[in-house]
Amino acid sequence: MDAPVTSTEHTTVQAATAFIPSPASPYQGDIARYWDQEARPVNLRLGDVDGLYHHHYGIGEVDRSALGDSADSEYEKKLIAELHRLESAQAEVLMDHLGQIGSDDTLVDAGCGRGGSMVMAHQRFGCHVEGVTLSAKQAEFANRRARELRIDDHVHARVRNMLDMPFGTGQIAGSWNNESTMYVDLHDLFSEHSRVLEVGGRYVTITGCWNPRYGQPSKWVSQINAHFECNIHSRREYLRAMADNRLVPQTVVDLTAATLPYWELRATSSLVTGIEEAFINSYKDGSFQYLLIAADRV
Repeated sequence: MDAPVTSTEHTTVQAATAFIPSPASPYQGDIARYWDQEARPVNLRLGDVDGLYHHHYGIGEVDRSALGDSADSEYEKKLIAELHRLESAQAEVLMDHLGQIGSDDTLVDAGCGRGGSMVMAHQRFGCHVEGVTLSAKQAEFANRRARELRIDDHVHARVRNMLDMPFGTGQIAGSWNNESTMYVDLHDLFSEHSRVLEVGGRYVTITGCWNPRYGQPSKWVSQINAHFECNIHSRREYLRAMADNRLVPQTVVDLTAATLPYWELRATSSLVTGIEEAFINSYKDGSFQYLLIAADRV
């Protein structure tokens, strides 16, 4: 096993990979362009609440007392703050499943977006956090926020393919994908996480997946695929691909019921994107599930 990345090595690795590689396939080029051009208010306005910019959804019950009267002129502002609270709560649950992480450890956020979860992970564990994304715009945003928070010596995003991460074998204590696995082949993805994780390291994903008991992806799942230009996998595919790549699930949590309040609240906001109905209906009819899977590298 290669030695873990020390503080000095961490800085060296960043400097050596400052270039921007080309995506490995035409599809990944499309995805890079998609997220470079993305500027949805639902992502930016929620992040403006406290400076943590996420690219995932929320879980937990809505705090109606925090919302107050819908006729109040401040109601929409409070609603946005509540949506953001729920999405940050989702990130906290993911981190709850990373296990014991020390300040000398390195974590990887594969598909890091604008970096909100990386900031939260560093604030929680005091460790180094590396993010990879195909979007140069997202990486630039995440690194700017890290500089503004004066944590750029510990938190860093780079433009890289999550199927070819710039880390040595066995150097990473923990890694995750938060709603980003639907853009890649799962066997290729889990093979790469298995490579970079140390033996005993923890991998966590939170993802939407279609329910094999439904038979095939439903029309709602097909709408979600088209909206985000992605390919949602089945629950069965996740477990099979993990088993094939030395990732042994320790915990599988069905978060479907926990995410519905977020979607039902978002559907009443000014930030609707038109995809809310597909999420709500697919969760309710059982064709779509929102899962957390935590697996150990063996």
